[in-house]
Amino acid sequence: MHIHILGICGTFMGGLAVLAKEAGHTVTGCDANVYPPMSSQLEAQGIALIQGFGPEQVNLQPDLFVIGNVVSRGNPLMEEILNRGLPYTSGPQWIGDHILRGKWVLAVAGTHGKTTTASMLAWILQEAGYAPGFLIGGVPMNFGISARLSALGESSDFFVIEADEYDTAFFDKRSKFVHYHAKTAILNNLEYDHADIFPDLAAIETQFHHLVRTVPGLGRLIVNGREASMQRVLERGCWSETEFFGVDLGIGWSLREHEDDSFDVIFNGQSQGTVCWSLSGEHNRMNALAAIAAARHVGVLPAQAIEALARFENVKRRMEVRGAVGGVTVIDDFAHHPTAIATTLAGLRKRVGAARILAVLEPRSNTMKLGTMKQALAASLAGADLVFGYGGPDGLGWDLAAALAPLGAKARTFSTLETLVPAIAASVQDGDTILVMSNGAFGGVHQKILDALAYGDGSALAS
Repeated sequence: MHIHILGICGTFMGGLAVLAKEAGHTVTGCDANVYPPMSSQLEAQGIALIQGFGPEQVNLQPDLFVIGNVVSRGNPLMEEILNRGLPYTSGPQWIGDHILRGKWVLAVAGTHGKTTTASMLAWILQEAGYAPGFLIGGVPMNFGISARLSALGESSDFFVIEADEYDTAFFDKRSKFVHYHAKTAILNNLEYDHADIFPDLAAIETQFHHLVRTVPGLGRLIVNGREASMQRVLERGCWSETEFFGVDLGIGWSLREHEDDSFDVIFNGQSQGTVCWSLSGEHNRMNALAAIAAARHVGVLPAQAIEALARFENVKRRMEVRGAVGGVTVIDDFAHHPTAIATTLAGLRKRVGAARILAVLEPRSNTMKLGTMKQALAASLAGADLVFGYGGPDGLGWDLAAALAPLGAKARTFSTLETLVPAIAASVQDGDTILVMSNGAFGGVHQKILDALAYGDGSALAS
């Protein structure tokens, strides 16, 4: 089958392209922004890319057009497809029909932690010899790729997928995850997000219940027991076995923390072993519990999972050290929601102790751009010693400086990288950690900061 993918350079659709190519399909695609690194990765797979959405692309005569949710009505290529009555489907629908059918699907859902938890789960299964396929919205460092059908030279009945609640396509407003037909589903956490498509938390809970409805009776739900929102979802009806994690009720999964970020895993009141690893933060411990529980559903003993996590290397852009100059470390993190920001800062604070943290934030997600979370921003950043907010040259449509005003003199805002980077470099002291938070490329600000420290404004660190 020849498929032509509209919006191929997005993380999800790019992963779909890799899976389709690996499955033996002919794959071409287009996007408005065809540039590295995604373009390079796809071209290395032998996937031909076209810049833009020109209607003449129908002349490629693919068997099917696969539509990403970046595409909306008015898109010239989509309009031509509709006018000609050509066959098309959504990315999640295609994945469900052509990649996941017949697989034991392990889906990881939740407002936060999907990428990290899915990466942990895939790694546990890999170490246990399951050679799983996966599609993850980031690059697990243990694998170096975001998607594969299975381990090289092997086949697998198991597939781990990051199960996003965002809508499927302009013509299918259900969440992506209803197409995946999971047998094992992690429901990690749930709070209000995606303000561009959901009016309130109740609307998101409805979508999560749609996911619950798709899990078979012999399936299993791995549910965060700390989340009242998840309890409300289950109260609407549940037809599958359920295991809870994160609460000590004598049943289900709980943990006992140690000072060094290691923790004991406890199941039904019995210790299963101790996870000793390099990750920090309560959120990562909860992610690990969920992954261990999900792996157990497919036959991986908790002791095996615990051993595998000792070798887990996290995910790119999740507390990823990008470099260090003169005693100053620059870290990249994907945090883009106030809860994730606060959790990330808390984990970093535990790691660095009294050393200063300089938080650099780009509120780039659709929810952030709408200003829905602006009232919570200052509190989420309170754990940083200095805060540098970046609104971009076109602004955000709301006043970032006013939102950060409760932080007082320790917060400043900027509209260009040309003013932001020197201000950061001029503020650093030996031993500082600069934490950059954005769900985008942020104009390559990480390297610009490192360059400024090494060669420019930061060549002499502030005392």
